[in-house]
Amino acid sequence: MGVEIRESPVSDAEFEAMQVFVHDYLEASVVSEDEGGRMRWYPWHSAAYRFNHIMNVVELATDIAREEGANVDVTRVAALFHDIAKLEADQDVHAEEGARITREYLTAHCDYPQSFVDEVCAAVEDHSYQGPLSDLSLETQCLIEADLLDKVGANGTALMLLRMGYESRTHMDAAEMVGRVLERGRDAADRVESDTAESVVHQRLKRVKWFKEWLESEVAMMGDSDAELSPGMEKELDDELDD
Repeated sequence: MGVEIRESPVSDAEFEAMQVFVHDYLEASVVSEDEGGRMRWYPWHSAAYRFNHIMNVVELATDIAREEGANVDVTRVAALFHDIAKLEADQDVHAEEGARITREYLTAHCDYPQSFVDEVCAAVEDHSYQGPLSDLSLETQCLIEADLLDKVGANGTALMLLRMGYESRTHMDAAEMVGRVLERGRDAADRVESDTAESVVHQRLKRVKWFKEWLESEVAMMGDSDAELSPGMEKELDDELDD
């Protein structure tokens, strides 16, 4: 059943105001490391990284929604708000808390039909769903696919290599860390449902695979190394790629 709204209910000015709100909310969540959320010294726990991730997801989700025939406005607004509570709430409740904040904002600042607000909030609340994407609305599916795609490809690889620097790791760990991005990318490819997302994820997987092969071919002994990351490091990488 479709959303009972006009074709494009969200104006550019309204969407820009939402962006400002989300940006400022994230900044306020990490005022200091001791107060205000999950701020850590890793850059991806910062408001700047989280907002950049959100905007990446907005762009990807909008493209997928447009190609797959989903409601673009529901999808892009939900994408904008999906991680708003990420820096202040525990991981297992951040989606539910994000949906609450989203409903408060849309109700207080906008004049959208209740059906629109309900669909946006449902997508935010369900964006961490781990079951089959076919169980969910098309708009929620587009959001989850976009969230998965942002962790795959050049962006995901760059973040893992950046993490090496912060942890003072040797470059000999690079191929293994890139391999983790490749592994998660394959998991994402198995999970996405839409043709659009499937095309993007395979394109990004190729980039990661090529980079790993180039790295191993240029660094002596890297390709032949049997060294593995410690179990603790593997868990940290799993948690980061799930974030």
